[in-house]
Amino acid sequence: MPPAPDYRSTAALSVIGAALLLTACSQAVRLARDDSAVVLAHQTIQAGDPGVRGSYAVRSLVYGSGTDKQRSLFRDSVAVRTSTVDASPFVSLEKKAAKSREKYWGFGPKKYPINARVWYPDAPGRFPLVLVVHGNHDMKDYSDPGYEYLGRLLASRGYVVASVDMNFLNGSIRGENDARGWMLLQHVKAWHGFDSTAGNPLAGRAELQNIALMGHSRGGEAVAQAASFNTMERYPDDAKVKLGFNYGIKSLVAIAPVDGQYKPAGRLVPVKGVSYLVLHGSHDGDVSTFQGLRQYDRIELGDDDPSRFKAAVYVYRANHGQWNTVWGNHDRGPRSGRSLQLRALMDPDDQRRVAEVYVSAFLDATLKGRREYMPLFRDHRVAGGWLPKTMYITRFEQAGYRALATFDEDVDVTTGSVAGVRIDGDSLSIWREGRIPFRGRNEDTQETNGVWLGWNNRIAGADTTRRGPPAAYTLTLSDSLISAWRVSAYDWLSLDLTAMPEVPGPRKAPRAAGSDSAASAAKAAEPPKQKGEKPEPPPVDLTVELEDAAGTVARLPLSRFGAIRRPLETHILRRRDREKQAFRNLYELVLQSYTMPLADFVEVEPRFDPARLRRARLLFDRVDAGTVLVDEIGVTTGRAKQDKVPLPLGVLVVCNRVWMRKYACGGSAAVN
Repeated sequence: MPPAPDYRSTAALSVIGAALLLTACSQAVRLARDDSAVVLAHQTIQAGDPGVRGSYAVRSLVYGSGTDKQRSLFRDSVAVRTSTVDASPFVSLEKKAAKSREKYWGFGPKKYPINARVWYPDAPGRFPLVLVVHGNHDMKDYSDPGYEYLGRLLASRGYVVASVDMNFLNGSIRGENDARGWMLLQHVKAWHGFDSTAGNPLAGRAELQNIALMGHSRGGEAVAQAASFNTMERYPDDAKVKLGFNYGIKSLVAIAPVDGQYKPAGRLVPVKGVSYLVLHGSHDGDVSTFQGLRQYDRIELGDDDPSRFKAAVYVYRANHGQWNTVWGNHDRGPRSGRSLQLRALMDPDDQRRVAEVYVSAFLDATLKGRREYMPLFRDHRVAGGWLPKTMYITRFEQAGYRALATFDEDVDVTTGSVAGVRIDGDSLSIWREGRIPFRGRNEDTQETNGVWLGWNNRIAGADTTRRGPPAAYTLTLSDSLISAWRVSAYDWLSLDLTAMPEVPGPRKAPRAAGSDSAASAAKAAEPPKQKGEKPEPPPVDLTVELEDAAGTVARLPLSRFGAIRRPLETHILRRRDREKQAFRNLYELVLQSYTMPLADFVEVEPRFDPARLRRARLLFDRVDAGTVLVDEIGVTTGRAKQDKVPLPLGVLVVCNRVWMRKYACGGSAAVN
């Protein structure tokens, strides 16, 4: 008989084999080339660092049910007792799960507690109220303590901050983000009760008409649900349930949010009349696509409050969990190191420093009217002394924005988004509109269209020095449109753009002198490459050219208004094969916003009259060839005179001319 197998040896060999397989499939840490030493080389914004501790001493307390079975903090240490609420219309649980969860927590959806940790200034007077809600996580590994770093910072700077407990909604529940949003509003309701109760230590502390909601992960979607429910009369899924809160919610902050978990009537939730900030990390191992961009696009700022704005910040090498000190780098649970490329992540303190700077500045700008922080959101290059050295891509839109071309309205590439806008292309190799995808392999998209523009100014043939006229993409505006919008040098032209990896081949030679049409150029092919050749695409820049009705032209390079990058290569997973299975691209398409004061164009050409703007042109004259993806070309009108961008790098705008005294001193940072 053959000898009995040694199962211990067999198991050991299996472990060794698995380890060898993992090693074979693992990929070395690969990162995009870091240009932050140049992009963040200067600090030009004239304001105090929003990420440093403020002047107030900080006090803290806890409010809650006082009867919590699992959370001794909310049982034994509450300074303010709260009533439970019936959340059963918003939470659906299977019978077995409901029984198990109620056994652990000691309560079910009919008696959810209103629990929170509070940090507030040790000073008399009222301060803006900020409620923070975590997302989904192991329900027994409590998430609410993980934002203490933000709570103490903001309290020292003059805010009342409450990190709310919704751990009882964590774990295996699905489709519960409407419950998270409704529970947030119940906390606001509780604060109104605190304020009217004599002897309550929180009475008179909070400005109840000046509220921000902040959420992480599913909590990031929940703040949008809360803002939407805040203005609705009835719950969309059951109109017997009344809403109608109408609280003073002014601002939302979403950190690495999901989007579309809750879809009333099968629709993504719109939000109106609030300012919005969303942060997301490129190396997020949980929400691995920038889903918050969809909510960013759906936020409607309105025209009634010119101080409103929305901003998106994409942080290279940031992950999902390090925004919360409890979660850390375990984006996929305690064994995340087996699947995720953890060595690519930025330092956790640096990642939280990003949140401190952006969240604090955003709240100061939107709840306290501190407009000096606005340049940070328009162009992050002004804050090189504040931000950790990594790469950022930022989006920005201010109330008063009027779209010229969003590419969403029809399938005609020659029409803009409003009557009176005509679009033309000249000598373009690529000109097409389409849905902007996420990096994942499923059908999720950013729910918005953009336009792909590619060019190559070289003429194909043996003579490699031959060049045709630069390719161009032009928006022509009618006199009636510009007159109706009352455009002036106070206003901004803006667009969102990213450079793409594709480089079209040279144009075909024109059929006749002066004939160099886009139709003939579109079929040009790349010249043959040597085997193994993989040339580095050249940096991309282009000229923004504005023309008035008199034919006066003013030109500036786009790079004056922001860094121009190709999408940032991102490797989230350790194994190459699984990375290829999970993602269609090694990058997320995140477009950079460029806000261009029309006063800057007057500076370079004083005869140019913004009030008679006729054409806005992208002129591809600064590099021979390239491709860009563009979205949201428009004008922001009615900019307040005092809302000025600081003079970047000290040399771009000289504010001593008569017209600059008449208008506003604008400008943006330039980067080599």
